[in-house]
Amino acid sequence: MGLIRWLMQRLGWGSSRGPVPTESNSRPASEQASAKSENLTPTSLRTTRRSYPPGRARLVASTRVESDITRPSMAYVETEGEPYNYARYGSQTGRYLDLSRDANEARLAQFGLPVLRTPDDLANWIGLPLNKVAWLVHRFSAGRPATVKDAHYHFHWLKKRQGGWRLIEAPKAMLKLVQTKILRELLDPIPVHRSAHGFTVGRSIVTNALPHVGQHVVLKLDLSNFYTTVSFARVVAIFRGLGYSREVAIWLGLLTTSAVPGNLGFQEQGPYALVAYLRRHLPQGAPTSPGLANLSAFGLDARITGLAKSFGATYTRYADDLTISGSKELTRGLRAIIPLVQQIVRQERFFVNHKKRRILRSHQRQSVTGVVVNEKPNISRGDYDRLKAMLTNCQRHGPSSQNRDGVVDFYNHLRGCIAHVSMLNPVRGQKLTELFQVIDWAR
Repeated sequence: MGLIRWLMQRLGWGSSRGPVPTESNSRPASEQASAKSENLTPTSLRTTRRSYPPGRARLVASTRVESDITRPSMAYVETEGEPYNYARYGSQTGRYLDLSRDANEARLAQFGLPVLRTPDDLANWIGLPLNKVAWLVHRFSAGRPATVKDAHYHFHWLKKRQGGWRLIEAPKAMLKLVQTKILRELLDPIPVHRSAHGFTVGRSIVTNALPHVGQHVVLKLDLSNFYTTVSFARVVAIFRGLGYSREVAIWLGLLTTSAVPGNLGFQEQGPYALVAYLRRHLPQGAPTSPGLANLSAFGLDARITGLAKSFGATYTRYADDLTISGSKELTRGLRAIIPLVQQIVRQERFFVNHKKRRILRSHQRQSVTGVVVNEKPNISRGDYDRLKAMLTNCQRHGPSSQNRDGVVDFYNHLRGCIAHVSMLNPVRGQKLTELFQVIDWAR
């Protein structure tokens, strides 16, 4: 025994090889497995009812204890034969691992979700043959597409406004149908935190901005690489928290995450841009990613909401945009609250984009997710003037002359912009609508 390991044992510390034997973990493996099977809920998941009506328990997926979420270390059974199709093989024991027995049917019933225990159950629910679902998760190629051609996503690099590039990963037709089903039937029934306003039914950029109207100071923070930061293990933890067995949670995690092939091209920032995308992550462009990101950020929202309340302030989040606003009390506490928020973000395993941090006081134009909130929700004068000028030029010179960014559906793009203005300022919206109606779209 090495000197360092002997000292660690004498001091009661663990080591990289495993915990120091104690009365509880020195029992035979069979007894330990039996003891573990009594508590099938992972310690990294918990529920709370404080913010929701009775009967609507809320899932909280902690980001602290997820490293073992995909390992067969809890509530599994070794069997002599293959217990179900595509069961995982224990290379160290020489036996198959049955990871289908630890589903929490009570929790699934509480959320109104279908009971799925095995890959066959999942395939039947999706409506595809099991081998087709296995193909979608790259079960036959080590969980990763060998080439771009083998991938189930279309890849497109999009240039960011403030420099750098973002990878858009849009699922191909079959995977998109599967992800849409997962979104509608498994994720939509789960309520997100009340502070989250992005990609949630009944909430929008307007509901996100309303709590910050007329405040003395507005603090804006931005999360860097929001979707990419959410790892495969965190996604599996979410599905485990819903009540699904370890086996089904892993398959659902594979269906909703992406790992790019090694031969994917990169932009001028160099090959290091691919590093964040090589591990399994939430793909920006998949229909399930916003919902899973909101659930993954539940702990973040809960903690910052509590912190903001201690300063008499209000907190909301729209996707990766964090906003805190309040009275003069918040202004006096900015030096304290900013590092505390950043600490919470780090502990929840997200990252702050320090370049986008803004502190807006009442004498400045306070804008939250594109909505001016100084006195009432409104469109900024500059944005309104630019849209009005574009519509006027469309009327004079034809709409094709104004589509400088190459928008595919320029007609509906302008309609959406006008609808956004109308939602914030009906009078201005009506003026823009009148200009839009006289445009000759044949030009």
